[in-house]
Amino acid sequence: MPLRAPATVRGHAVSERDERPEAGGRAEGWAPGEAGVLPRGVAAQARARLDRMRGRGDLRADQPRADAEGSAEEDASAAQLPPTSRSPATAVVTAGLEPPRQGEPFLPGPVFAGPYHAAGEIDDSPHLYGRISNPGFERYEAALGSLDGGHSVVFASGMAAASAVLQRLLGPGDLLVAPNDGYPGVMQIAREHLALRGVGVRLVATEDEPIRRAAKGASMVWLETPANPGLQTLELEQTIAICRRAGARVVVDNTLATPLRQQPLALGADLVVSSDSKHLSGHSDLIMGHVSAADREVAEDLRQWRTLAGAVPGPFETWLAHRSLATLEIRLRRQEEVATAVFEALRQREDVADVRYPGFSSVLGFDLGSPRRARTFLDALEIVAEATSFGGLHSTAERRDRFGDGQVPPGYVRFNAGIEGPEDVVGDVVRALDLSR
Repeated sequence: MPLRAPATVRGHAVSERDERPEAGGRAEGWAPGEAGVLPRGVAAQARARLDRMRGRGDLRADQPRADAEGSAEEDASAAQLPPTSRSPATAVVTAGLEPPRQGEPFLPGPVFAGPYHAAGEIDDSPHLYGRISNPGFERYEAALGSLDGGHSVVFASGMAAASAVLQRLLGPGDLLVAPNDGYPGVMQIAREHLALRGVGVRLVATEDEPIRRAAKGASMVWLETPANPGLQTLELEQTIAICRRAGARVVVDNTLATPLRQQPLALGADLVVSSDSKHLSGHSDLIMGHVSAADREVAEDLRQWRTLAGAVPGPFETWLAHRSLATLEIRLRRQEEVATAVFEALRQREDVADVRYPGFSSVLGFDLGSPRRARTFLDALEIVAEATSFGGLHSTAERRDRFGDGQVPPGYVRFNAGIEGPEDVVGDVVRALDLSR
């Protein structure tokens, strides 16, 4: 269903310095598993907007729709807007599945192929070569498109997806506005590659007003909300609208929120980028990414770029990701339950500073004051593993500044809540904190 950006306290990640929202730090008293899955009331504006558009029959020209060459139902790779009649739990289970066929599995297995049988003209075969297409790609892309509300293209990694958008859609003389506190890989591409090709780069903080001011004259505005690793959030719909009025194409990295918690295309964004290695696949066993575009032609352009760059995922990884997508809603609800329990325990302690949690998803952060104490804390954990990344079934933690990018304090711990028992994870964290003092 189309959703608006989740509510947050004063427009940024919840921290111990903020007014504390009700019900465990969640804005508007939301608890995981309540009706609609999302914070109460936060989906209303975008849903009403989309329903009005549907009712008038004037969905934006760049939204998926039937065209002269055939309907979206007839095109396996053509995504549709998420059906509003289905709950998120049902949507992820049924996403990308073909109509039932007697004696066939619910989700067909992976297709391992380099070349395919392709006699005669190349247009006579639906598949020619594995770098170009694969039936598993198409099924997973249909699934992602149905959740994002756009036309999806899968890539070998989240960074491959981001690179495709940045390098294919920007050229000499263009201007990119991007966060200086978001995922470091995007900044690195901007500084070390785009700038050398004559693309202007303007890096700003993940705050609404600086981004809106910087959008003037920009060709593309790259947004990340919640930001990784600092968890800053934006008033997404208003910021997108202002950036688009300034003439910029708007891209939203939706990795941390997932389409179940935030629908950037329904809020007016042009493209959504995601690292599917995180929540969407959710088992910490593969690397993958995707882009969803509101405009079908942009998606096809990126698909051609993927073919030329060779940034295709493996057939088995694609099948694993699609298989895992079915449990996204139930995994995410459990992770939020664990994250909230950890957040509640952390914000009661005087020896933990700057506790951050946006009120949804699995990631929270907190400052232990020094690298030494963070190191002692991590060493003392027994259930929580020390590892980078997030979105997986296992609770993990790391001292994020060990990468040396300076985006967070030296003692800042990024914590991913898994699906273990909340009481066990909280007990492990509290015991390790006590030992680290």
